Amino acid sequence: MNIGLIIVIAIIVIAVIFVIGIYNGLVQRRLRIDEAFAQIEVQLKRRHDLIPNLVNAVKGYMGFEQKVLTDVTNARANAVAAGAQGPAQQAAAENALTGTLRSLFAVVENYPELKANQNVLELQEQLTTTENQIAFSRQHYNASVLDYNTAIQVFPAVLIAGMFGFTKRDFFDAEPEASNVPNVDLTLS
Repeated sequence: MNIGLIIVIAIIVIAVIFVIGIYNGLVQRRLRIDEAFAQIEVQLKRRHDLIPNLVNAVKGYMGFEQKVLTDVTNARANAVAAGAQGPAQQAAAENALTGTLRSLFAVVENYPELKANQNVLELQEQLTTTENQIAFSRQHYNASVLDYNTAIQVFPAVLIAGMFGFTKRDFFDAEPEASNVPNVDLTLS
């Protein structure tokens, strides 16, 4: 066999292995993003499931504050619907929901009997814990997106990413005030 032919075949094999390695690395990064987004969705579902319980717990006490309860219910419905629209739309809907929850908790402060209600206290604690988990999941997702977006834009991966349809992913952005967990003190004064 000709030495030149062996060298050409070796170069081709090395190039193919190199392309496969880059491709597999990009696929792994893309799958990490999907997994991280799924974790956000798990936490958001938990949050969405807790909200009706909270609304029902405070409804009897806050009869004349119906607008606040309606706003929370509508914001929850919008957030659930936005889940299928992608990270940017979902983040906007979740930020709106966070704002309405802040309004609800601010109103709760005006009702001493609610501040003493163990069910409301427990739901508040669960929501606060869930908000923290959402923030952590968002952070993990955004780190995965950054890693992936960087990988598809650097040479030589940019050549392979373009050939195989790897496209830039959006971050799950939260408004600065939405990333802060509402601090509500429901203890008896």
